[in-house]
Amino acid sequence: MNTTIIFEKQTKTLIDDLKSVCANYGLGNDGNEFKIITQVFLYKFLNDKFAYEIKQIDPVIAKAEHWEEALKSYSKEDYEMLLMQMSESTARLQPEHYISWLFENQNQPKFADVFDQTLLDIARLNTDIFSVKTDGGEKIMLFENISKYVIDKRDDFCRAIVNKLVNFSFEGIFSEKFDFFATIFEYLIKDYNTNSGGKYAEYFTPHAVAKIMAACLVTEEVKNVTCYDPSAGSGTLLMNLAHAIGEDKCTIYSQDISQKSSNLLRLNLILNNLVHSIPNVIKGNTLTDPYHRDKDGKLKQFDFIVSNPPFKLDFSDYVEDLNTKENNTRFFAGTPNVPKAKPEGMAIYPMFIQHIMYLLSAKGQAAVVVPTGFITAQSGIERKIRERMVEDKMLRGVVSMPSNIFATTGTNVSILFLDRANTKGDIVLMDASKLGITVKEGKNQKTVLRPEEEDKIISTFNAHQAVEDFSVVVSYDDIRDKNYSFSAGQYFDVKIEYVDITAEEFETKMRGFQKNLDRMFAESRVLETEIQKQLKELRYE
Repeated sequence: MNTTIIFEKQTKTLIDDLKSVCANYGLGNDGNEFKIITQVFLYKFLNDKFAYEIKQIDPVIAKAEHWEEALKSYSKEDYEMLLMQMSESTARLQPEHYISWLFENQNQPKFADVFDQTLLDIARLNTDIFSVKTDGGEKIMLFENISKYVIDKRDDFCRAIVNKLVNFSFEGIFSEKFDFFATIFEYLIKDYNTNSGGKYAEYFTPHAVAKIMAACLVTEEVKNVTCYDPSAGSGTLLMNLAHAIGEDKCTIYSQDISQKSSNLLRLNLILNNLVHSIPNVIKGNTLTDPYHRDKDGKLKQFDFIVSNPPFKLDFSDYVEDLNTKENNTRFFAGTPNVPKAKPEGMAIYPMFIQHIMYLLSAKGQAAVVVPTGFITAQSGIERKIRERMVEDKMLRGVVSMPSNIFATTGTNVSILFLDRANTKGDIVLMDASKLGITVKEGKNQKTVLRPEEEDKIISTFNAHQAVEDFSVVVSYDDIRDKNYSFSAGQYFDVKIEYVDITAEEFETKMRGFQKNLDRMFAESRVLETEIQKQLKELRYE
């Protein structure tokens, strides 16, 4: 069996085992289960990453049967010297932080307190590397007390966790690449990364959508670029973008109002060798308090922006705060109306689109998931935004995706591509709505794109190629003439089929049409008489 497949199977087994422990202690499907699972998984990952790297540095440790035992013979000074040689992305651990130490000391009284304190010590020791910040400047530490979520038998619970961790090692996995860790991350969070009625939708962006967005944005080699997502969620879009660019060639910036999402994004960055970007992960309200600024205090502009923003949201408490002189330029098209009967139906995504347009650098590019209704709306904020994209010549293209590409929402979506420079000068509009196969996911129907269909979208879009009934290449003038519509279907040629028939065949067809019309008119008169009769009876009643 392929080594990668073996690693994947073993890693998923570990995740399942941790979930089983939670279930045995009454935490199955509990709201706090995800906090325990993700933190314990991360602790194990960091412990094994420490072991892996220290073995790369020191041949003596690498040859030792038990690396922890070998390190005990090192003086404090020698140990600190080893730590100084480790990469910045590796957590600094002391011997009492090792999983093996916890395993050996699991019979201590109040072991749950020992376990929790170990995690808190690691978080404190590595706070500058792994802490997520809030827009108010507070630090969200890497770990917290996790045994507090267990009501009874806390010590037994922590022992059960440790005993699951010692039987597995990540050390053979660190040479794996993005696709492996993307699969593991999706498996790890699949039961937790759902929109459970919270204010911001946190559902997992399908890998196909993320891949298409990244591949259509990154069409040439770049380096030292900045990547941003103003509604980052768990970071699927950013991870795909960073992988397309090269993890060592870009710096990630993000903001999201959800602390849960920010913690998941931090985990994703650690798994994908992007630890250097964790200080740029901000938990906060992007629209009212955008965090990232340059040295002059102005909002920072970015080279690449990706986003799958919430489409609808009750933002009524903040709307007035956005109507300020400072925001006039950022929100040039205005703010959405708040539906009185259903404030949670407020269309919030146009605010994110305007925010993204404002933060694009001179050569910046963006890809944004929008409801397909945006691309044809004939009035309001949506129309104003589309006009600005055309008049500023920053629209690069639109791909309308198949329905149900997201299993959790019935909204049809399109991907909007922007390019400040737009050196090609024309626009690709694509209707990919007929692609994909339908699969069952839980109670929902989901459309899944085949790999060859993903490649067709990417290659056609990047080649600026017109394909019959699939894509068109248009100018800005063409879009103005079509009332600023971004829908590919409105630009497809109307097909007229000509058939050669004789005069006799023509007369026969016309008589048939006339006969059908006479029949339908007769039926209409009968129905009209019946309706009049019933109305007359009702009036007399």
